[in-house]
Parts: sequence; structure tokens; C-alpha cells
Amino acid sequence: MAFKFKNSKGVEYFLHYRDVTLRGGRQQRIYFFAREVRDNALDAVPAGYQVVETERTGMPVLKKSK
Repeated sequence: MAFKFKNSKGVEYFLHYRDVTLRGGRQQRIYFFAREVRDNALDAVPAGYQVVETERTGMPVLKKSK
């Protein structure tokens, strides 16, 4: 089951990841939220991160925990 976050407006988002190659050839994993479950959905928030909702749009984003 994919990790689900419901924002203050009642819209549900699901957490996903994608491995990308940067210009220098280095691999990096990016995390993003989508309104529907797609390939590469995650079951939980990665260790060291927390979900924060943006004030203006209500979109969830991952932020490194302190």
C-alpha cells in the first residue's frame, strides 16, 4: 500500500520515487507526490525525512528532518 497524505484541503497524494542521472553522471533518487498511485510508489516516508504541506498551494513535499 502506497504512503498516503491528505492535505488540509482534503486532497489525497501518494509518495513516489524516481532514480535520475544528473549531468555529471551521478545517480540520485528524487521523491515526489502524485494524486494517483503509479509505478515506484513507496510504502513509507524514507528515514530522515518528514512530510510538510506548502502554505500557498497545499502540496505536500518531503523535507529532511532535523
